[in-house]
Amino acid sequence: MRRTPGLLLVSAVLGTALGTAPAHSAAPAHSAGAEQAARAATVEEQRLDRAVPQEILRRSGFDSVAREFAHSLRTADSYAEAERTVTSHGSRLWHRAVDRAQGRGPVTGDLSRDDDRPLYWARLGMTRELRGWRPGFKVSDAVRSRLLDRLEQTSRGQDTMAFPRGGRFKRIVLTGFDPFTLDRDIRISNPSGATALALDGTWIRTADGRPARIEAAVFPVRWSDFAAGTVERALGRVLPRADLFTTVSQGRVGRFDVERTNGAWRGGFPDNENLSRTGTVPVDDPAAQPQWTVTTLPYASITTADTGRFPVYDNTAVTEIPAGGTDPVTRPDGPTPGSSARAGGGGNYLSNEIAYRATLLRDRLGRHDSLPGGHVHTPVLQFGAGNTDPATGTVTDPEFVSNRLDVIAQVRSIVSVAAGG
Repeated sequence: MRRTPGLLLVSAVLGTALGTAPAHSAAPAHSAGAEQAARAATVEEQRLDRAVPQEILRRSGFDSVAREFAHSLRTADSYAEAERTVTSHGSRLWHRAVDRAQGRGPVTGDLSRDDDRPLYWARLGMTRELRGWRPGFKVSDAVRSRLLDRLEQTSRGQDTMAFPRGGRFKRIVLTGFDPFTLDRDIRISNPSGATALALDGTWIRTADGRPARIEAAVFPVRWSDFAAGTVERALGRVLPRADLFTTVSQGRVGRFDVERTNGAWRGGFPDNENLSRTGTVPVDDPAAQPQWTVTTLPYASITTADTGRFPVYDNTAVTEIPAGGTDPVTRPDGPTPGSSARAGGGGNYLSNEIAYRATLLRDRLGRHDSLPGGHVHTPVLQFGAGNTDPATGTVTDPEFVSNRLDVIAQVRSIVSVAAGG
């Protein structure tokens, strides 16, 4: 999920966010409130009725999620009851997606279990229903926003990142992202989100032999959510007890990158709502905000270990405006003193921003020297040969699944090395 001038995929990805998606046939409405919901739907939710999202939902068995949620909402006769409904259905969706990814429960549909896309599209079906919900009692915009926020938290695993009691194991926090650049290829999956589902609540053996527990969550590809503090709210509860964290997103073709430096700059690339934001990353206490934060992951150990089939790089490049200068300059070996950030190693999109926010939170907790943490970019998840055209391609293929499984396994291995370093 990178956005850096001159890097691979920039022109292709820019076309993604600004281009026009191929036409797909509309799916039938799923609830009595569908007409009202459609009027209130966001840009993300409006993509739901295209053929590809409907196929993904149907072939995963997640096509009933929004309908069942809408039915429960219609029976709510108070705000308290509505909040309980939102919380229970949101949590149920997250746990269902995790169970599916980890091989628990019955197999529903023929999509591979490792697929992250059913969670994304099912959540949007639920948010669209909630946005268009018209109960028999008054619901203000502020109240509806609180319910939507609660649905986002619960269906992303953000409120359940908690470690078991005891001290004989290491505690690892991992985050992933939703699919993005959907207007270029609406079939797209995000291996970081798939990894979060595959690893949430799992135990691994670290390189030093100690067991470790992983707690994971998924974040939206929306500038506004980050400005509202979604990262700090979710991670602020768990980083004080963590032994390691890594934010993960999709980066370049054919390689992993451990991003050495993160920059306090938004580059403006459109998000999943086709909104653009440019400027300094907005945080609490901006007067004490640094231009740069750095990884404390053991990048030397990670890049030299045999973690999987993709090469892993220590990426030290940044783009800065040097002290006293006016024009951006790309530096291969990190920022110079007094410079202003224009792109971290991971670019200036939301992958850089989650890394910046998480590492800034680490530092403000006083844990720079005691909490290894930073950002890992995965390879771009590619469809198989002959299935690369979104206008004619299928929603999955064996190479696509194999690539995703390989990325998940290699992230697990990287985390094991990092936690044992």
